[in-house]
Amino acid sequence: MSSAMEALYSGNKDEHPEPIKAEVRGQLPTWLQGILLRNGPGMHTIGDSKYNHWFDGLALLHSFTFKNGEVYYRSKYLRSDTYNCNVEANRIVVSEFGTMAYPDPCKNIFAKAFCYLSHTIPEFTDNCLINILKAGDDFYATSETNFIRKINPQTLETLDKVDYNKYVAVNVTTSHPHYDSAGNVFNMGTSIVDKGRTKYVLFKIPSSVPEQEKKKSCFKHLEVVCSIPSRSLLHPSYYHSFGLTENYIIFVEQPFRLDIVKMATAYIRGVTWASCLAFNKDDKTWFHFVDRKTKKEVSTKFYTDAMVFFHHVNAYEEDGHIIFDIISYTDNSLYDMFYLKNLNKDFEENTKLTAIPTCKRFVVPLQFDKDAGVGSNLVTLPSTATAVKEKDGIYCQPEILCEGIELPRINYDYNGKKHKYVFATELQWSPIPTKVLF
Repeated sequence: MSSAMEALYSGNKDEHPEPIKAEVRGQLPTWLQGILLRNGPGMHTIGDSKYNHWFDGLALLHSFTFKNGEVYYRSKYLRSDTYNCNVEANRIVVSEFGTMAYPDPCKNIFAKAFCYLSHTIPEFTDNCLINILKAGDDFYATSETNFIRKINPQTLETLDKVDYNKYVAVNVTTSHPHYDSAGNVFNMGTSIVDKGRTKYVLFKIPSSVPEQEKKKSCFKHLEVVCSIPSRSLLHPSYYHSFGLTENYIIFVEQPFRLDIVKMATAYIRGVTWASCLAFNKDDKTWFHFVDRKTKKEVSTKFYTDAMVFFHHVNAYEEDGHIIFDIISYTDNSLYDMFYLKNLNKDFEENTKLTAIPTCKRFVVPLQFDKDAGVGSNLVTLPSTATAVKEKDGIYCQPEILCEGIELPRINYDYNGKKHKYVFATELQWSPIPTKVLF
């Protein structure tokens, strides 16, 4: 039995079902009270099988309880269907994005054939290992599939399984939703070939339900805000986050795309879903802005050069412009670095970023002189960012704020508003963070 499985069954190495008092260096302020929840990959070996990628590991939930100047730590594996199936089989039997699981070699030819056919339309994993979502009074572990898992924030016990697809036609979703001041949740998902139309769907989960329906889930009142057609029917854009201002939703459609045909045949061809993503450096990146009041997309076409990005920093409005900051790359090599075969003792020496993450600020004029000539810069704010009128739309070039940062966070009270400070990790030449920056 592997060390990971020993920890799983003994419950005293990688997970702590009961809280333990953590060592504190210095002092915690007595006013700091509450629970901090975190989520991430925790187990990469099951029996004799191993995941291929760091981001495939079984979800491990963490909680830090702050009380009276002390902190207590607890961790527990998410008891997803994926987790339970893998543990019961003592091997990986549910596919993840970078790891494809295959039929038991002892199965007969008919059972294998059925298994291959059933994967033509993939049933995605419920190994929700990226983030924690708060919907109403409930908390959910999330990833980028259509499944989320309700958890008890006090005990980290795994509760109900929720399938977004029962309430909105999406196959994948972002792992970074937004919240408005009333606590409503906004998120986006891709609807793959829904009646021949691949589209990006923005939806809202209400923070509360009518009094007479208190026993019903808030997901039953989920509302589709709008949908944006994909520029390519069979090659929708990959996205990890989106932006939100007081009046607009910002969606960046990047040329880092999923090949649906390749994904549908990945299981038969013996390749992973990750191999079905490709970056086209010669394509454009398109900006979509949806009016939150009218629920309609701004008709003007805005675009920039090809890029790959994962995280929005923040966005806000100023004098008829939308300003948004993102962390972008010139290629998609970052994901490949975290395959476990690369995470060896020589990792830091041999693994270099081929594209340094860059914090870019785009300044996009929604109100401008319609009679401006081709070649005119429509940005009227003091910024080195430009938005030049072209025949096919408005070509945007960003202001470079800084290089070498990732995983940005702001004070969420300023989400959608003009901000001053950003917390981030430093990434210079290696994908391993070295410092926390402010």
